[in-house]
Amino acid sequence: MAMRGWPLIKLLPQKTNLHFVKHARAAGILSVVLCVASIVACFYPGLNMGIDFRGGASMEVSKPAGQTIELDQVRSAVGELGLGDVQVQGIARRDTNADDGSTAILRFQVPEGQDQTAVVRQVEGAVTKAVGDVSYSGVSVVGSKVSGELFTSGLLALGVAIALMFLYIWFRFEPQFGFGAVIGLLHDVILTFGLIVLFKLEFSLNMVAAVLTVIGYSMNDTVVVFDRLRENLRKYKTMPLREVIDLSLNETLSRTIITGVTAVMVLGALAVFGGEALFGFSIALMFGIIIGTYSSIYVGAPVILLWGVKRGQVAEDAKPIKLGPASRP
Repeated sequence: MAMRGWPLIKLLPQKTNLHFVKHARAAGILSVVLCVASIVACFYPGLNMGIDFRGGASMEVSKPAGQTIELDQVRSAVGELGLGDVQVQGIARRDTNADDGSTAILRFQVPEGQDQTAVVRQVEGAVTKAVGDVSYSGVSVVGSKVSGELFTSGLLALGVAIALMFLYIWFRFEPQFGFGAVIGLLHDVILTFGLIVLFKLEFSLNMVAAVLTVIGYSMNDTVVVFDRLRENLRKYKTMPLREVIDLSLNETLSRTIITGVTAVMVLGALAVFGGEALFGFSIALMFGIIIGTYSSIYVGAPVILLWGVKRGQVAEDAKPIKLGPASRP
């Protein structure tokens, strides 16, 4: 009853008859071109690595209890030094274990060839000038070896996530469904990396988390479409596969639009009000949700059309299991 009263729901047609498969060839060519361009861009000019993957220095900045450190002022002051990625995050005080805004962690990059001690002193001077007298402690430098290991671990996490999603689809559906889902996942991940390179977003652990979230959302949307497709394959056994795919996509279209628009609205607010630290994360997620919806329609489903589906096997899977005399209650 609540959904009937929501005026925006009424703007969506209850039933659509769009011919998605008709444009699958053009969409497939576009996707291949964009994926190839994204892969090339990841190597040239390459990802804009953040502190997590490039290495840098970190320090704790604090004021007396009760006095607040303006994080934006610290970030701007250090950013004007041209040191690359700058991260500032408020933390709890060590003595009271309370987050009163008087303590923060500052991370910044140390350019190659420059003396680390001199760069740290330069940063301390800029912060002091911007926010007044503060104390510095816990200065540490992350070397290139550690950051390289973090980068390898991040890529490994992405690979394992895709492999596990593939296994899930493989066991839940037929092999062709699993293949279509994995192609869609790879499509979404590759294009998300292309967006990161295109807009020169900082690629850090936060961005790895964004890509992992994109994988989860894309898989969720794909499973919804594939579930409906499998139901319709059992229901319309003589209908051409092309028409069954169009029917399934139209039946799930309103759900896809509502879910996607809701998520994009929340992420849009996060991008505007979340500050610089969450801007790249939000943009990557918004793009991933949009491209994940696109891939469910124009990548995953058309792959099934090219592969084909064994109607007999789908119908056989739909049959209920017959209980023997010993199994009946």
